[in-house]
Amino acid sequence: MEGFYLEDFEIGKCYKSQARTITEADVVNFAGLSGDFNPLHMDEEFGKTNMFGKRIAHGMLGPVIMTGMSNQTGMFTGTTIAFMELTIKYKAPLEIGDTVHLEMIPTEIIPSKKPGRGILKLKANLVNHSGKLITECDWVLMMKTREAKAGES
Repeated sequence: MEGFYLEDFEIGKCYKSQARTITEADVVNFAGLSGDFNPLHMDEEFGKTNMFGKRIAHGMLGPVIMTGMSNQTGMFTGTTIAFMELTIKYKAPLEIGDTVHLEMIPTEIIPSKKPGRGILKLKANLVNHSGKLITECDWVLMMKTREAKAGES
């Protein structure tokens, strides 16, 4: 599947990914990759004593999964030039066992002076199975335009 070009995105439209469940393996693998073995994420007994009453997944795991979910939609296949900026707000804990999906809402499209590209700004939200907003991000991406595609032929 070919991804969306800058002109294909509709301001204000909500594009959703498929859902997936946050597993114990996700948390363990992320701890190994990141080196973050904080007891908040890794120690069951410690988890019982914190404000959440249990272990929770790493906050940064959410945005990492969000980028994967965005790519699994196919919307960015071959048309993303660069992921330029990311702002993160943690709204609720990401829990082991949460089934989450990604909602992406384009907020601004900025044509570039350089041919074949432009900037896409969007709100990216990680939402759990109960409809609770877990992570709220603002993304800035450089995307190809259809002009770039025409130049390729």
